[in-house]
Amino acid sequence: MNYLTIAVTDQPPVRTITLNRPERRNAMTAGMQMELIAALEAAAQSDARVLVLTGAGDAFCSGLDLAELQGMENKTASEFRADAERLARLFLTLYELPLPTIAAVNGPAIAGGTGLATICDFTLATPEAKFGFTEVRIGFVPALVSAFLALQVGDKRSRDLLLTGRLFTVEEAFGLGLINDLIPKEELADRVAALARDLAANSPQSLAATKRLLAAQNRPWLDAAIVSAMEANVLARETPDFREGLAAFLQKRKPLWTK
Repeated sequence: MNYLTIAVTDQPPVRTITLNRPERRNAMTAGMQMELIAALEAAAQSDARVLVLTGAGDAFCSGLDLAELQGMENKTASEFRADAERLARLFLTLYELPLPTIAAVNGPAIAGGTGLATICDFTLATPEAKFGFTEVRIGFVPALVSAFLALQVGDKRSRDLLLTGRLFTVEEAFGLGLINDLIPKEELADRVAALARDLAANSPQSLAATKRLLAAQNRPWLDAAIVSAMEANVLARETPDFREGLAAFLQKRKPLWTK
């Protein structure tokens, strides 16, 4: 398959998916999300034993692309729901992939980018990386990422990260258990390759079965959480705060919230 926004390369037994919009700091569009879903599903059916996810250039993923934001104010509720369903499918496909997944976080991973980076089984990050669930700053709701975050760090810490919308460092991310290791940038590729080799040496059937088991243990709660998250996502995007936050972001000014 020919991709426009991602690159897929094989170095058996490892397949690498690279978010490939460096000029936009690998910001996600609807097209990129669909390409990622297709590439993940293809990886699951391939001979690859490990999947690596990374970003081209100096960023991992800066969240939703500005061009997508500019078109949001004219969208309908059904279009918002389709957006939410697509993102939920992407996150679930990544979470439930039968291959072990490694995020090589080479720079900032913000909003949905934080979700992509931390949903992977292993997350290795450089000191240049930073994270943040920044949606509340511009009238969005960090809905879908909240379900996966709560599984990883618990309710109290999730509230801190989601309600403040603050950026946080790789050191804090490590302390929270959101990343597995902090690695100098010049060593990241070698460390990812070494981890991939270790994983590929294990039984692929056992790895897939273990991932299915872990997903099944969380799936009842996660299914309900995602349904609630999609509804919250749609409702939030119909509010005055969403419209004001979006306008303020696009106009590069502070939002004027009303209650």
